[in-house]
Amino acid sequence: MIKDDIRSYFPILNQEINGNPLVYLDSAATSQKPIQVIEALKKYYEFDNSNVHRGVHTLGNRATDDYEGAREKVRKFINAKSTEEIIFTRGTTAGLNMVASSYGRANVSEGDEIVITYMEHHSNLIPWQQLAKATNATLKYIDMEADGTLSMAAIKAAITDRTKIVSVTYASNVLGTINAIKDIAKIAHQHGAVMVVDGAQGVPHMTTDVQDLDCDFLAFSGHKMCGPTGIGVLYGKKEHLLNMEPVEFGGEMINFVGLQDSTWADLPAKFEAGTPVIAGAIGLGAAIDFLTDIGMDNILAHEHKLSQYTFENLSSIEGLTIYGPQDPLARTGLATFNIDDVHPHDLATALDSRGIAVRAGHHCAQPLMKWLSCVATARASFYVYNNEEDIDKLAEGVRFAKEYFANV
Repeated sequence: MIKDDIRSYFPILNQEINGNPLVYLDSAATSQKPIQVIEALKKYYEFDNSNVHRGVHTLGNRATDDYEGAREKVRKFINAKSTEEIIFTRGTTAGLNMVASSYGRANVSEGDEIVITYMEHHSNLIPWQQLAKATNATLKYIDMEADGTLSMAAIKAAITDRTKIVSVTYASNVLGTINAIKDIAKIAHQHGAVMVVDGAQGVPHMTTDVQDLDCDFLAFSGHKMCGPTGIGVLYGKKEHLLNMEPVEFGGEMINFVGLQDSTWADLPAKFEAGTPVIAGAIGLGAAIDFLTDIGMDNILAHEHKLSQYTFENLSSIEGLTIYGPQDPLARTGLATFNIDDVHPHDLATALDSRGIAVRAGHHCAQPLMKWLSCVATARASFYVYNNEEDIDKLAEGVRFAKEYFANV
């Protein structure tokens, strides 16, 4: 259960926007940061600022301990077997590109297949699109049901013995759809393919166990789970990472450097060239502590409750369409919608005038917009700090915008 005072940990929420208390409903784009994370960043820069893995002085040792301590927190959070399987990146996009550039280039060739879905964020579409072009492979899409879900029949039809990579979002940033990653991974492995997961919208909202899911790779971002921007994680099964080549070269990722050749460091350093995002990793560790204290199952239950309440409020507005599964238990905490005769950007501007922050646009999912037969949508997304009062204000704001633009 989410405590009533949870909002007090997020100082940014204690402000007014356009003369109204801030109602932040854009957490799918980036979450707000609790004071515990802010203080962790402040402590590092005030007392421990130093590079890691290099010096033997006290500051360097403290920074290294905290940085590697954050890696262990990530390992435990997603239940990886070893910290060797935890690569710090700039975010989900960097992690997915790393898999496509390193594993993909080495294992995909002409005539092979890469299978994704229509609901993918561009970060989990363009890398595979470019890999398919470079290797003359075929990029295939799993057909979706009318409600924006994936059927097992469609998944089985798309994945064949020619499939080398299956890459699917854990949860859609537009539809909210939670995909059956464990079942998809099983089918992929039956055909000898690897399972890649875009975890950006899943890991922050529900318990994630990579061993139970049996995915081969999982990428996610810190900033969507109460952590800082610029830090993310790529999880990879050790047997894959050992056989992959680095995609960046430089300091700290080497074992020996000669004039004509070099050898690489052990995992995970092999994939972390240069000075890493030290403060970001430490901040992510603090965010994981914060979320773990709340309980990931409690977070998902809270979002399901808010989704149900949102559907009940918005569905009563004439001319409003909500996209994605109608069952709140089948989705994460967001509602993507349109109103007849009101452009999403106009709606978002009207809501902002009342202090309500929502997203409007194609949400980096243009193929999905085409599938939905629209150019753009509005999206309200919630997290641990949102409550039913926020949803009431959203519904009031939507009704205000609808009436306003009807009379313009």
